[in-house]
Amino acid sequence: MRQSSAQPRSCATYYVSQIAFFVDAAATATATISIMIPPTLSELAAAAARHPYFAERVLLHAGTTARGRHHGLELTSQYQPIFDVGSRGFPQSLAADAHAADRFGDDIGYQAITQAAPAGAESSPVRDPFNSTVDDQDLVALDRLSRLVHAINFFGVQRSGLLFLNVHERLLKSVKYDHGRHFSTVLVSLGLNPARVVIELPEAAVAHRTFLGHLTKSYQSYGFKVAGNLPNAGQILSVSDMARLDFIKINSGSALRDAVVKPLVSYASRLKIPLIFTHVMDDAQFELLQQYDVRYVQGPVFDSVGSL
Repeated sequence: MRQSSAQPRSCATYYVSQIAFFVDAAATATATISIMIPPTLSELAAAAARHPYFAERVLLHAGTTARGRHHGLELTSQYQPIFDVGSRGFPQSLAADAHAADRFGDDIGYQAITQAAPAGAESSPVRDPFNSTVDDQDLVALDRLSRLVHAINFFGVQRSGLLFLNVHERLLKSVKYDHGRHFSTVLVSLGLNPARVVIELPEAAVAHRTFLGHLTKSYQSYGFKVAGNLPNAGQILSVSDMARLDFIKINSGSALRDAVVKPLVSYASRLKIPLIFTHVMDDAQFELLQQYDVRYVQGPVFDSVGSL
């Protein structure tokens, strides 16, 4: 019988190879774990400070929150929860309590709201800085700064879910192409994932089907999800393969007033796109929405149970 020419390995060689394998595996696992550790608030603020544009515009206040500096104002973040109140086996009567939304529904994310006050004046009334911004380039700078501040404050405390960020209508018109490229580059440089950010398009953009398609594809190409605010129920027909939105939003007050909640829910279900009813003001509105099996809700009535 012909003998194999292969030389048998010694026991010592075998065990050395096995040890080397497990050492390599452990090193790989350690590296993977270190990559997955999310950056802290202070780390994100420090990384933003190394960015040429944001170096003098982002500061860490009292070690607990990031703020933006813009023309003598300090920009701060507020967040409004967005709930999935699908019953998921719970009795509908329980889910129809706005103050129980955080117990019987999951928060899918938070809507960021920009507020501003004179720098160093803690007790001054806050206001919307976008209302007083006239110059388009100044508005672009303000919009980018506020979105970065919101991202730092949101991801810096390791919140789960999605971060919904509004984009001002005038910014969309001022930036001619590559919508989302700048913000995506900044987020990636901070170690943040654009896929956890939802860019919200205003009603005026959703009203123009071609423009909506252009914006949606551009933002999605840079890793973002996109939500569109419907100016009216009929505009849901603009949502098609040309503009495959990730979320649709509509004002709950106008939808209830026009008696279009049920057809909207049905059409959005056929599109397989989550439909969020915003501006839910009180328990009465919330209960009415639940009668039509509305699943996603947002508004002042939930602020006390879900605000950051």
